[in-house]
Amino acid sequence: MTEHNQATPLIMHIDLNSCFASVEQQARPMLRGKPVAIVNRRSEHTAIVTASYEAKAKGVKVGMKFREARALCPDIVALESDPAKYRHVYHKLLAIMSDYSAHVTMKSIDEGVIDFHQAPAALVARGLGDIGYEIKQRLRDEIGVWMRCNIGISTNRFLAKTAAGLHKPDGLDVLTSENIREVLGELKLTDLTGIATQNEKRLRSVGIMTPLQFLDADKITLQKVVFKSVVGEWWYKRLRGWEVDDVQAQIGRVGRQYVLERFDLSREEVVQRLHHLCESVGSRLRSQNRVARGVYVYAKTHEREYWHASYLAPLPFFSDQAIYILAQRLFHRAPGNIREIGIHCYQLEESDDSQLGLFADELLQEQGMTRAIDDLNHRFGERTVHSADTLGTGIYVKQKIPFGGTRYL
Repeated sequence: MTEHNQATPLIMHIDLNSCFASVEQQARPMLRGKPVAIVNRRSEHTAIVTASYEAKAKGVKVGMKFREARALCPDIVALESDPAKYRHVYHKLLAIMSDYSAHVTMKSIDEGVIDFHQAPAALVARGLGDIGYEIKQRLRDEIGVWMRCNIGISTNRFLAKTAAGLHKPDGLDVLTSENIREVLGELKLTDLTGIATQNEKRLRSVGIMTPLQFLDADKITLQKVVFKSVVGEWWYKRLRGWEVDDVQAQIGRVGRQYVLERFDLSREEVVQRLHHLCESVGSRLRSQNRVARGVYVYAKTHEREYWHASYLAPLPFFSDQAIYILAQRLFHRAPGNIREIGIHCYQLEESDDSQLGLFADELLQEQGMTRAIDDLNHRFGERTVHSADTLGTGIYVKQKIPFGGTRYL
């Protein structure tokens, strides 16, 4: 039987509280203390991306339609998302965290992990609790007085994140073998990161109804009966404070999607918006030093029908123009009455200049032009240089807040 990890807790999870709403309240002092909702589009039917704690106190939840939120909270203020602000705060948070260890992982735009295992001994000797309170103060001093965060400390990433969610807002908790049973005894299965509806059903099917029962379950049951894979062993170790989540995910595809802003757009206007998405995907692809071989496009109709098509090219491509040409060829077969469109590039490979040089001189010329455009857009702002075909689409096809990943920040 694997015992609980008795090592000194050296993993710290930091989670900014209601990040996007708090950033807007920091930027607009008149909104402090008032219910605020962040949305991606000004519409009664748009979903809420983030709600301030004042709005949450009145029942407003993330994912709720704005009109439902306003029925619960008539004085709620809706603000369209401003990714530039949130990226600025992300980089400030990353800089603060990097002052304490070279091993920092940002899990999303508003949360990250500091691994102190290889930090200087003198720093670790201060105690992660004291360091956590120092980071809280630095957020207020270096970003703004309205910025708060939750901090969790434990021996692995999972329990550190669990600890960070215990006392919102502005909490700091340490989770160890000494208090793990007490803490888990106050939680539900779905309070655990990674245990959503499906995994909850699996656990309940064998009589595991609570996190404590989950902790007490033997490894064979979890591996052979519940999860029927090595995932069961990972959960067994994860709950006991052993690290199984320190892995770097590989980029499998790069894509974007867009819900059309009106029902009466012409086919030409829809294709213009597809072109805009192709430019965005191309920029993301190159920012990761990748080329692609596959293009996948899809469309959803108002009748909820789903159409898709794909193409696998014999040679890698990387430019906006190449992506758009391939996507346009596929999209001409798409149905009418479209509500949503999307594009993904797949079969990604590391960009290799020498390999491209073997294919054709034109590829190298295209690469040079593409890099020049990317440099201008990076220096002077997104879409400073873009296709004339997409003029005017920028007011509609805006970049959304990047949840669940930070590779494009």
